Amino acid sequence: MDEQRTHGHGGPPWARGARGGPPWLREWADRDPGTGLPWRSTLLVAVVLLVGSGFAARNQPDRESLDALGRALLLVGAALLLLRHRHPVPVVFATTAVTLGYYGAGYPYGPVFLVVAVACYAVIVHGHRRAAWWAVGLLWTGHLLIAHWLYRYLPPGDDGPGPWGQEIPVAAFVVAVLAASELVRVRREQWAQQRAERAAAERRRADEERLRIARELHDVLAHSISVINVQAGVGLALLDTDPEQARTALTTIKAASKEALGEVRQVLDTLRAPGDAPRTPAPGLDRLPELVEQAASAGLTVRTATEGERVALPPGTDLAAFRIVQEALTNVVRHSGSRTARVVVGYGPGRLDLRIDDEGPATGGDAGGSGNGLAGMRERAAALGGTIEAGTRADGGFRVHAVLPVRPKETP
Repeated sequence: MDEQRTHGHGGPPWARGARGGPPWLREWADRDPGTGLPWRSTLLVAVVLLVGSGFAARNQPDRESLDALGRALLLVGAALLLLRHRHPVPVVFATTAVTLGYYGAGYPYGPVFLVVAVACYAVIVHGHRRAAWWAVGLLWTGHLLIAHWLYRYLPPGDDGPGPWGQEIPVAAFVVAVLAASELVRVRREQWAQQRAERAAAERRRADEERLRIARELHDVLAHSISVINVQAGVGLALLDTDPEQARTALTTIKAASKEALGEVRQVLDTLRAPGDAPRTPAPGLDRLPELVEQAASAGLTVRTATEGERVALPPGTDLAAFRIVQEALTNVVRHSGSRTARVVVGYGPGRLDLRIDDEGPATGGDAGGSGNGLAGMRERAAALGGTIEAGTRADGGFRVHAVLPVRPKETP
């Protein structure tokens, strides 16, 4: 419980992943065992060893009395635990050797096996399972040899062979230590995996939100700036010959820039306060006449038609439909030689069809575009489980055909 706390995102993976467990274990796991010595827990183990062994010696008169050497062995075993996180494998074998030396010297049974238990726990959670199994195997083998064969050559002098029944609690102790350590190791791996999955999900959500904002800004700015670009060209061309028409172009530029600023401000407001409701409703197909008017100000005549019985659309689908039509008309203004376009909105069972056609041909100019329009439309459709088909028609025109699913429960 005494390792130093980690800073930032440091620390071993199992420590960073244990935040989903019990509070006491989260507190322990949040401390990086590699940055300091666990002196508090080691001191606690040393006190338990000395006090517990002293009490145990009173009830075992047939064993050697707990003298200075015996206490020194107990303290050495406890002191080795200070390095159990930095050098877990050497520590687990060293504590095993000290414990066998203590027992072989004839000192009384007691909590001496606690140091091996703590060392095994540390070595397993650090991923060295084989070292733990070897250590407890050596401990058990050494105990069997001392109790049933080497006792003749070791103190106390009048000691006889140990009863085989005492091997049962020793075996139970070994199994319990290994099982508990393995359980903690598995849980930590699970917590680490869960934390990694949560982090990956958060990164995905952040990426999706970044893409959504990029699409929204692109669609808002691309459409408005295309209108401004066309009208600026008209204004410059007619400034001297037809000042009134140039004035109309400048008025259109002012209106388009004002609308663009308003929509950009709405997007930025959602970034500043993501939990707040938007101050203005998101655009939808009910604003299709505005798109037609804006396209007309850029010299594009748009005819609209509705097929099927109109239904209320979910906000996300309504916004995506509006942006797809907006981007398709923007592409006509930028890239098509045609000055007419047709928008058909079709309502079908569980789906919304959008068809935007122009007569072409393509002009080959980019009009300042970024080339991300079609990609953005496809991303919007894919996010809703829909599809986008865009390409040249047989007669030389160009068509954008979008199919967006509409879940029945979200329709009136």
